[in-house]
Amino acid sequence: MPVATPEQYAQMLDRAKAGGFAYPAFNVSSSQTVNAVLQGLTEAGSDGIIQVTTGGADYFAGHTVKARATGALAFARFVHEAAKSYPITVALHTDHCPKPALEDFVLPLIAESEKVVADGGNPIFQSHMWDGSAVPLAENVEIAKELLPRMKAIRAILEVEIGVVGGEEDGVQHEGSNEALYTTVADVTKAVEALGLGDQGRWIAALTFGNVHGVYAPGNVKLRPELLGEIQEGIAAKFGTGPKPLDLVFHGGSGSTDEEIALAVANGVIKMNIDTDTQYAFTRAVAGYMFSNYDGVLKVDGSVGNKKAYDPRAWGKVAESAMAARVVQATQQLGSAGKSQS
Repeated sequence: MPVATPEQYAQMLDRAKAGGFAYPAFNVSSSQTVNAVLQGLTEAGSDGIIQVTTGGADYFAGHTVKARATGALAFARFVHEAAKSYPITVALHTDHCPKPALEDFVLPLIAESEKVVADGGNPIFQSHMWDGSAVPLAENVEIAKELLPRMKAIRAILEVEIGVVGGEEDGVQHEGSNEALYTTVADVTKAVEALGLGDQGRWIAALTFGNVHGVYAPGNVKLRPELLGEIQEGIAAKFGTGPKPLDLVFHGGSGSTDEEIALAVANGVIKMNIDTDTQYAFTRAVAGYMFSNYDGVLKVDGSVGNKKAYDPRAWGKVAESAMAARVVQATQQLGSAGKSQS
């Protein structure tokens, strides 16, 4: 199926919230990892979101150059073509854009979509994330307020982060106090006062409840997914809305239990980012293949090796299928498996 239109993406998110499930959003950095996500979503019968960070976009452009906007456009164009062969719908998103990257990542991509939309087309990406977690909340919200009208004009969705996700992802690192890892109702109130609740443009919020990017041992991070419910109740009471007025995003979920994920989804999470686990699944499969086929992939003791073994397609297929299996698992955890609208 083609990549989702803005209207289809909005329907996806609405459907997830109404149905009590969430869509997995997979970070990718190559055509192989894109194909793995498309394969896995198809096997699961799930729609989903494919996203790229600044580092992923840099890699798409070529690791010897720094041209992340170019890389992001190359990623998007590849997905727009490749997705046509799969019976599921995907949306495209840019993940974690900190303030120093606005000028060479998100803003050029919005400008490109503005040109396409002006010619009667759909935006290249269906959503973009502004990651203001490293700047003061007032500045975070002010920049979001500046971006939101442009996003609304191209019928795209803005993702904001209110709070701090610990750990590190593509150079965005936080090691603040534990208190900073938990968003408050007061924090979100300031965002709602500035951005509205959909009237100024649609936005989704990555609130923090102890989340940490990357790998961590069980017990080292204290997730409090119940906090999301408390914030939803607080915002509903303050602004006189119905239940769960916020559309929420779960960042830093590697190592989370099924129970923690389910509670977060029950409290309004409609999108959960998946990166570390799929990276490992892909690379672990490559490592296993190389160890098992070392005498074919290496020219040992003067031999010529086995071309069929060291052909990148041979181990690439193994890696893609292993990552696809982890994609399927994510859809099952989040409840999107078997619910494709395509």
